[in-house]
Amino acid sequence: MTATEPVTREGERSASRATKRPGESCSGPAGIAPVTVPQKVEPTLLTDQVYSMIHQSIMNGDMPAGTRLRIRDLAAQVGTSVMPVREAIRRLEEAGLAERVPHRGAVVKGLSFAELVHVYDVRLLLEVEAARLGATRITRADAERMKTEFEAMRVAIVEGRVVELLEHDEELLSILYRASDNPLLVNMIRNLWHHCRAYKIVGARGTLDSGDVESLVVFQERLVEAALRGDDVAAASVNHDSLVDATDRIRALLEAQHRDQA
Repeated sequence: MTATEPVTREGERSASRATKRPGESCSGPAGIAPVTVPQKVEPTLLTDQVYSMIHQSIMNGDMPAGTRLRIRDLAAQVGTSVMPVREAIRRLEEAGLAERVPHRGAVVKGLSFAELVHVYDVRLLLEVEAARLGATRITRADAERMKTEFEAMRVAIVEGRVVELLEHDEELLSILYRASDNPLLVNMIRNLWHHCRAYKIVGARGTLDSGDVESLVVFQERLVEAALRGDDVAAASVNHDSLVDATDRIRALLEAQHRDQA
């Protein structure tokens, strides 16, 4: 007899007792209380939808850093009970997009110099390598798709559409990074993009307002050229310089905001 046999047989006896016999009521044999199966108050799909709506508002900059996430107000806006909103906010906190502040409750996570440096340091580690790997393997067709996204970036800049600019920029980079044939690397990078979207919005919006639009396209233009040549060294170098430049621009913009608020 093996050690697992008694457990298995007990399970069989339990299953046998759970089977309704002639003459037994639906509540089970005499002396055995009916089993109550817990029901979820709200389906997971509803929580997913609420999370997606709030997440999108944060990604678009409609809910800037510091915005209070009032559960009842949000529930009224999206037309649900408070439970899926509360769960959605918990998930936003886990994703690093919201935080708890004393006497204020949950708010969209604020921006800090320390986090800016930490996030962009990690982006440097991952994205320079992703660009190098991608440039060695990218097809001509995919490099041309990068060029198409670059042209769409230019249009978004002329029209002052910050969110569309960032989306085309990220798709341009995604095409190159996916060519690395390392989906884990790509997913890690995309998660970082979500985490630092507020910083990217500050950088893009502030740079557009300053009129220095060239800094938003010069590195991506060079990156597309490197991809078209299959030049991995150039692609890695351009990505490094681009991320360093972005960090410096965003830091300067945050410092200016802090001075204005002082």
